[in-house]
Amino acid sequence: MKEVTAPCECGARSGLIPDRCLLPLVPPGDLRYKALVGTAYVIGTHDTKSDELGYVADLIAAAGAAVRRVDVSTAGDAAGTGADVRAAEVAAHHPDGADAVFTGDRGSGVGAMAVALERYLLSRDDLDGVIGLGGSGGTAIVTPALQALPVGVPKVMVSTVASGDTAPYVGASDIAMLYSVTDVAGLNRISRVVLGNAAHMLAGAVAATVPVADDRPAAGLTMFGVTTPCVTAVRERLGDDVDPLVFHATGTGGRAMEKLVDDGLITSVLDLTTTEIADLVVGGIMAAGPDRLDAIARTRVPYVGSCGALDMVNFGSRDSVPERFAGRLLYEHNAQVTLMRTTPEENAEIGRFVAGKIDACTGPLMFLLPTGGVSLLDAPDQPFWDPDADEALFTAIEQHVLRPERIMRVPHNINDPEFADAAVAAWREVLAQ
Repeated sequence: MKEVTAPCECGARSGLIPDRCLLPLVPPGDLRYKALVGTAYVIGTHDTKSDELGYVADLIAAAGAAVRRVDVSTAGDAAGTGADVRAAEVAAHHPDGADAVFTGDRGSGVGAMAVALERYLLSRDDLDGVIGLGGSGGTAIVTPALQALPVGVPKVMVSTVASGDTAPYVGASDIAMLYSVTDVAGLNRISRVVLGNAAHMLAGAVAATVPVADDRPAAGLTMFGVTTPCVTAVRERLGDDVDPLVFHATGTGGRAMEKLVDDGLITSVLDLTTTEIADLVVGGIMAAGPDRLDAIARTRVPYVGSCGALDMVNFGSRDSVPERFAGRLLYEHNAQVTLMRTTPEENAEIGRFVAGKIDACTGPLMFLLPTGGVSLLDAPDQPFWDPDADEALFTAIEQHVLRPERIMRVPHNINDPEFADAAVAAWREVLAQ
């Protein structure tokens, strides 16, 4: 995918949208623009859904976009399906070649084609948007490739499984999933409307966009309700130096931030709320996965971290808390969220995990330990105030890191103004390294 590196004659520039000149559609000063229409990729298994894919492709083309129809059938390559890109061409992008896809086994073929499609799409320099159609198999093939594309590239997935748990399909990306209502198995009075709406969604996204007008460097910040005063104060202190992107540390938030770090769209990080690690280690429902902080290590992006909300593990309603945690200190944040206080033993394990991740990061880094408490609930006279548990966390981090000079104790609660001062000072320090 080619990135615009210089303004065209209209003076427009976009860092997210590939090779697209942006022409004013409305009066100067309005942020809405019309773009020269690019190429939309229409993807699905043409051996079973060629009519539906052709219908969507024709509607997008009628809207003025160039269309490339991509076949991801796994039963074998076939001509005469109407595809512009045959399944064999896509399958050839698998690291082990097309034979790894066309195995005769549907399960392994679906997984292998997903790998091949991701590599195929990432190799394209004319891709301005993607729409996929499918059932469970087609969705499993197409959505990993969509997740691999940069945030900002239009992505639509019409799927029979879009009314259930879509988290595995969307991940940390900006994929719009649309429930097909009827199966993607022929054109009828319902599917024509649903597929038509989806086609026009993508055509509109490809044809018109809001350019990225902010040329300040972007900083990623992580926040939870119990660290909101901290992050709000840090944003105020950053002023106009950066474009602050705040992520809700609910599992997907941490993953989304790190995806943008990997994509080069975030140039520094103030990871003040690392609570997702507590959920990973103890067994809560808002873990970001074992690769949390790995993007920081890969990219060496300047990083300031802290222990925000590591005093708690998240569950759903109170009756959803696992039986093994009977007798633990619980706090009902609301009817849907129950928080459990971490113990000294759990905090020691969390601290060892954090230390290992810090050691893997070779870029500029500072990690702050707020010894006055790590959340609004972890303060004197608050329900999670437990200095011994906090000390177990801090000590484990300090004892297990290889470079203790990158760890700093701050004698304040994480939500105190003095902590915000320390965080911003550390951020300026790591940027200068």
